[in-house]
Amino acid sequence: MKTKYIVYTILVLLFAALVAYRLNKNKGQKAGSSAGRGPGSPASVLTVNGIVTKAEIFSNSLAIAGTIEANEQVDIRSEVSGLVTGILFREGSTVSKGKVLIRINDLELQAQLSQALTKQKLAQETEYRAGMLLEKEAISKEEYDVALAELRSLQSQTQLIRAQLSKTLIRAPFNGKIGLRSISAGEYITPSSNIARLVSTDPVNILFSIPEKYAGTIKLNTQISFTVAGSNNNYTGTIYAIEPGIDMSTRTLQLKARASNPKGELLPGSFAKIDLPLSNINEAILIPTESIVPVLQGKKVYISSNGKAKEVMIETGTRTDKSVLILSGLSIGDTVLTSGIMSLKNDMPVKVKVAN
Repeated sequence: MKTKYIVYTILVLLFAALVAYRLNKNKGQKAGSSAGRGPGSPASVLTVNGIVTKAEIFSNSLAIAGTIEANEQVDIRSEVSGLVTGILFREGSTVSKGKVLIRINDLELQAQLSQALTKQKLAQETEYRAGMLLEKEAISKEEYDVALAELRSLQSQTQLIRAQLSKTLIRAPFNGKIGLRSISAGEYITPSSNIARLVSTDPVNILFSIPEKYAGTIKLNTQISFTVAGSNNNYTGTIYAIEPGIDMSTRTLQLKARASNPKGELLPGSFAKIDLPLSNINEAILIPTESIVPVLQGKKVYISSNGKAKEVMIETGTRTDKSVLILSGLSIGDTVLTSGIMSLKNDMPVKVKVAN
């Protein structure tokens, strides 16, 4: 029995010795580790990626939305009321300026014109005879003036009837494409009746607005590029008109550009995505978007200075897909840190891997 107790005692002592040994070894490792992480120790240096800023040529532009408009557009209407006796155009066709589109019943006006011409001819003969008699002093000057006034009155009536007759022929006011008609032959129309729409789509106009702060940078004849839905083509246009004042409700400035449309691909009313160039910066500084940290006072980045991270406040400009234009805060040659941003603190030691 004593031997059994002796064996148990020895085992307990060995186990206690083993535990004590492990505790002493772990304490030594922690002490060594703590000593290795002192100030300036390589173990405390954070490895990050970075870029060196350089001067680049940057085309500053503004992405805005616009609307395609017809160069000329009008709803065809009649100046007089009457029955439609002829429709002389095909829907969706191209018509030239002056082409007769609609003919309205003019029988009554033609009769009035015939009657007026007859009276005018008689008045001309009366005026001629009165003139001959005046030369022979057979009548007074007043009698001749009465005959002359009658002739001029009848001539005016004839001109008036001819003007009314001209209104029975509805002509195209400009070259363009005519749309769908909303009347039929034999229908009685009035000046309020809409016949069809005529549009001129070569060239087309692009109407758009820009924020007030860019108003001073836009000039006439500035080239723009734009795209429309349903097409992969990139179109170009030229600004030809600028509104003389700012819209007080939206604080924007309206502009119009003109673009050629020989194939008719650009339809009035379409939505246009416009790229408006503002200026070219020859020594621009661009940094990756992910390197910027938003803060209450604005935006900041970290740069590497003497092996340590340094916090720098910046002012940004135009943003592209991957980069941001820096307006102030950075200089050419600064090393901007692009990774580990959330772990960085001011004056933290860093080791930078500069991207090529």
